[in-house]
Amino acid sequence: MNGERPSITDLLATDEAEGSSRLPDRMQAFFAADGPMSDGDGFEYRPQQQEMAVAVAEALANSRPLMVEAGTGVGKSLAYLIPSLLHAAKHNKKAIVSTHTINLQEQLILKDIPLAMDVLGLDLKAVLYKGRGNYLCPNRLQAAMSQTRELFSSSEDQELQAIWEWSQTTKDGSLSDLTFSPNSKVWAQVRSEPHVCTKRRCKDTPCYYQALRKRVDEAHVVVMNHTLFFTLLGSIDETEDPNMEGFLFPNDFVVFDEAHTLENVAAKQLGLNLSYSNAAFDLHRLYNPKTRKGIFQALGDPTAAQAVTDLSEEMEFFFNEIENSCRFQGEHRVHRVRDAGLAEDTLASSIIGVEKLIGQRSDDLEDENKKLELEDLGRRLQDLRLNVRGFLDQEWKDHVYWVERVGQSANVTLNAAPLNIAERFRDIFFSSNKPVILTSATLGTGEKDLSYFSSRIGAEKVCAEQIGSPFNYMKQMRLYVAKNMPEPNDVEFEEALEKQIKHFVTQSSGRAFVLFTSYRLMQRMAGRMAPFFSGQGWPLLVQGSGKPRATLVEMFKKDIGSVLFGTDSFWTGVDVPGEALSNVIITRLPFAVPDHPLVESRLEQIRERNGNPFMEYSVPEAVLKLRQGIGRLIRSEKDRGIAVILDNRVLTRRYGKVFLQALPQTRLVVVE
Repeated sequence: MNGERPSITDLLATDEAEGSSRLPDRMQAFFAADGPMSDGDGFEYRPQQQEMAVAVAEALANSRPLMVEAGTGVGKSLAYLIPSLLHAAKHNKKAIVSTHTINLQEQLILKDIPLAMDVLGLDLKAVLYKGRGNYLCPNRLQAAMSQTRELFSSSEDQELQAIWEWSQTTKDGSLSDLTFSPNSKVWAQVRSEPHVCTKRRCKDTPCYYQALRKRVDEAHVVVMNHTLFFTLLGSIDETEDPNMEGFLFPNDFVVFDEAHTLENVAAKQLGLNLSYSNAAFDLHRLYNPKTRKGIFQALGDPTAAQAVTDLSEEMEFFFNEIENSCRFQGEHRVHRVRDAGLAEDTLASSIIGVEKLIGQRSDDLEDENKKLELEDLGRRLQDLRLNVRGFLDQEWKDHVYWVERVGQSANVTLNAAPLNIAERFRDIFFSSNKPVILTSATLGTGEKDLSYFSSRIGAEKVCAEQIGSPFNYMKQMRLYVAKNMPEPNDVEFEEALEKQIKHFVTQSSGRAFVLFTSYRLMQRMAGRMAPFFSGQGWPLLVQGSGKPRATLVEMFKKDIGSVLFGTDSFWTGVDVPGEALSNVIITRLPFAVPDHPLVESRLEQIRERNGNPFMEYSVPEAVLKLRQGIGRLIRSEKDRGIAVILDNRVLTRRYGKVFLQALPQTRLVVVE
């Protein structure tokens, strides 16, 4: 090693005169062409990666927030991990890395963090933190095994026995380690629960979740998803000291990767989602009138069982009344509730009655396990009662309310979400001297200061950096736009769409993602085009065909020549480097349909202040999603391919140039 290079010891050394402000200089040297990173296998000097690492180091050193848009290929994971690990090690801090997709979480834990620690010569503890509902509780399993006749049917009992056998050999006790997908009722009876699986209760047993919590408390790096982050943020039970100097743990800092998803994830997590199926599920754990199983059956309490039976009937009637009061519209099958009093609250008194019975039976119980189980279900019933009242009375200010029919069974859900999370984010993340790093390959819509994204999350005063991709898009990609396509609402659109898809997938010999904005349109086109793909020998994979997204992606990767039809979830977070994906076809510009109440209310809010909702919200959101979709194509320096937009509005409408200017600079081919 060159004697002038900074050593790892130098990087970790504390200079009292300059303090932690030297971290940016150290990152400048560390990611240099001849720096310590160059000793790693496969290292290639990327000035963009170096630039991002220095920016992250400056934010950490000065305890301030930072937004970084880092183009595909920058190597942003290592660019934020290296300074984060050093900062955590030097100052005894905990780095939280929150992502949207499980693929990135696994990549961080299995590849990127070990690589970063190996390069740094550090032996730090890193933990993947999954929600407690993923973990088996041995105490609850043992209790369930002693009450199988009263709690489970014969088939459910067989699953319980299989879980018991698995529990004898599992290392971490998590669902990902289980070789089959358990029945939700059975798993709910044995999984970790906040008020049932506690440190005090589980101290004498090998509790998997409490073991995880201990590893998390001791870890220098904790990886989790955005949903869990916001769940923990609002959970008193998971935080010993709510006044601590940190977000989730004492003395922590946060890196949000895939930060472009934060607004929608936070709005959902900070709001209400109350479904009939989940409410009935919890109630039937007390007593299920059809199977005659449940806790009250195990306790031999026919009076309480009858009260639950009556409440079950009333709850079914209540949700039917809700459904009958709504006019469901659009693909989302939603009904916006603009005023309080959608239906009469016919549940409250009956729920209170069952709550009282739970309290009475709990007081009489000497068995601690059964007592805690009952009390936990009592809390759930109380939450149900308060949430139903809050929804019907619209108690939460600045929220939008709606009812949704979900799934094939027409399950009805009551929903509420904050209309604008900017103020909350501003208070939580950007009003104190705690470092927060927000990064993604797509945060901007073409503007240099990331002003659209920052305004959505209350980060108007946060430093913003845009770092371009090292890929040569002029050489690696061609962008085609079909000029003579009918507009999407034209009756001839589908016939023309089929013709264009055939043409362009032939150009790439299959190997294509065809991305839709409408599930119904995707299904219709799949039906129309299945004979064509079969005749060409190109397997057609269609989202919603019964296979999980991850399975479809793996099938696509393995079968070179296959074509995948996908909607919303395939526009982002899917990584298919290599020749398997050589063509991304955008069937129409991804404007959010304003039939969803959350989108509709955001547009109304802009209109109320005399703004232009289409240009201020609809276009920027569509630009971001288009960038994500096109971004599926080029994932490495060796990738080559074409991107196709089958929506001529990018050429015929004034706003079209906003879309084209936001895409990577490459040769544009207009197809007549």
